Amino acid sequence: MVSLALSTSLLASPLFAQVTTDAGTIYPEQIERFFNQPGYSPYAGRAFPTRPLWGEQHLHTAWSADAFAGGTRVGPDDALRYAKGAEITSSTGQQVRLSRPYDWMVVTDHSDAMGVVANIYEGDPALLADPQIKKWHDGMLEGGAAASAVMMEMIAAQGNGELPEAMTDNEVQFDIWKKMTEIVEGHNEPGIFSAILGYEWSSNYGGGNNLHRNLIYRDDKYFADQVRPLTTFDTEQPRELWDWMQAYEDKTGGRILAIPHNGNLSNGLMFATETPDGNPIDAAWAEKRARWEPLYEVTQGKGTSEQHPSLAPSDEFADFEIWDKGNLNVVPKEPGMIEYEYAREALKRGLKLEDEFGTNPFKFGLLGSTDAHTGVSSTEENNFWGKFPASEPSPERSTGNAFDFDGRTVKDWKLGASGLTAVWATENTRASIWDAMKRKEVYGTTGTRIGLRFFGGWDFAPEDALGRNPGTIGYGKGVPMGADLMPAPEGASAPNFLVAAIKDPYSGNLDRIQIIKGWVDAAGEMQEKIYDVVWSGDRAPGEDGKLPSVGDTVDVEHASFTNTIGAPELITVWTDPEFDPALDAFYYARVIEIPTPRWTAFDAAYFEEAAFTDDVPMTVTERAYSSPIWYSHGE
Repeated sequence: MVSLALSTSLLASPLFAQVTTDAGTIYPEQIERFFNQPGYSPYAGRAFPTRPLWGEQHLHTAWSADAFAGGTRVGPDDALRYAKGAEITSSTGQQVRLSRPYDWMVVTDHSDAMGVVANIYEGDPALLADPQIKKWHDGMLEGGAAASAVMMEMIAAQGNGELPEAMTDNEVQFDIWKKMTEIVEGHNEPGIFSAILGYEWSSNYGGGNNLHRNLIYRDDKYFADQVRPLTTFDTEQPRELWDWMQAYEDKTGGRILAIPHNGNLSNGLMFATETPDGNPIDAAWAEKRARWEPLYEVTQGKGTSEQHPSLAPSDEFADFEIWDKGNLNVVPKEPGMIEYEYAREALKRGLKLEDEFGTNPFKFGLLGSTDAHTGVSSTEENNFWGKFPASEPSPERSTGNAFDFDGRTVKDWKLGASGLTAVWATENTRASIWDAMKRKEVYGTTGTRIGLRFFGGWDFAPEDALGRNPGTIGYGKGVPMGADLMPAPEGASAPNFLVAAIKDPYSGNLDRIQIIKGWVDAAGEMQEKIYDVVWSGDRAPGEDGKLPSVGDTVDVEHASFTNTIGAPELITVWTDPEFDPALDAFYYARVIEIPTPRWTAFDAAYFEEAAFTDDVPMTVTERAYSSPIWYSHGE
């Protein structure tokens, strides 16, 4: 038994005293000092987004009429499971899984005949009473080329307003929509994975002219179930879609936005200065488009529509995954159409229209998506699952057709493994992701997960590029991508920009970062210029101002490359050297990777029977596009 005297002596010993006083001595003067200066931790108290949330805003499943007709059997439930990281079976019976789960996804099945084609396939007697539907039913059961032909016929019929009446019943559509929202609700896990409600309104005005929009809800099933989704059986006019959106918000108190698709298949209608039915646009039209459509899909599987090489011959990176043969029905383009289909031209034209109407209707941020009709969102070159089941991995896709309308074809190899959207949201919830989309704090990539920060301001300094926390500096001294520059402080001569990028660990190193500027000059002419602002290696621009190529390490035969060129990260502060404070302008960042093997190279290496011709590209130069930052000179 320990005596009381011994216990007391232990308590008084120097060793025990050190243990019991581990909190240390409190000195009031030190407390005063620390509480009256910035905190030591650079992360304490920050409220800005700290990492990009990666996701897909444009995916079709078996509930889309054309997808099911083409053989897709992956429904919205499996598509969402896959996005969260699960391994699923594709429509061609192959196992497929993402390399890394997404943070969020929107299943955007066509509102036209949503889910109805599955009932045709199953042989619903009421539907098969129509001879055309019976013919399609038989073709779908036959499979293969017959099923692909059904898909093409359905696309053409929808585009020409000739779908059978049995496929367009409003009540049937509304019931199926409520089943869709129930499935999506079941996958939403705030803080972990955001399953966002949405659908595609698929206007093919004039027969295949792509004016499609994705409708993205901020809200849950309670709100979305109160109003039937708009279809093109209701209207093919975008202005009437915007009226529907206004009515939705008025009735429900919810929020919704629309994202136009790649304009390269619109045959000149996407960014035209007249409405599809030929009326001149006006101030009211400009205000509505600016309000409801804050974003634009700059890259996807059916081509990238940042800029066409014929419109920017000095832009060496403009000729990327270009689809310029025709519209969705491969109706050939006519002269003058292309300039109304590409994002950079629209951004410039928006500055001109703002002078005319007081509102810039083309003041949009940039994002990417796949537009896959397989239920499988895939953007990595070594894991690409095509557009429809016929273009899922197989030897045949080396010679197959992605689109075939009466002999007007686009080959499968033209499909791009693109793209993805990164959202700078403060948390992984529907509301936070939607809010970031609305304020345009997003960027798109051609499939890789490049990290990209882009800020604009008036007093960034070169030393701001030396830190490891560009977000802290960027939000503290400027505005992020998608925003307007603050008014110039007294004494400021030109805006400057903090831009930083870090490579996708699964992809190639970075070649360079460019800042692309667009403006309208004093004579009213649209202008653009591309600046290489930071790059890898010890290269220097030549006499022509062009930066030499980074090189190419791709081994096409083995579908491999080495990261012995390029840089894992790039960061700089750049000041516009030709700034004119009297001229409105926009600026966006474009990050370029080193060349890597394209999906066609992986196919050629995997399938001995693949028969790619010599004109098929085997390498790809991936990139990221930030949303712009705008400068307005004011009055």
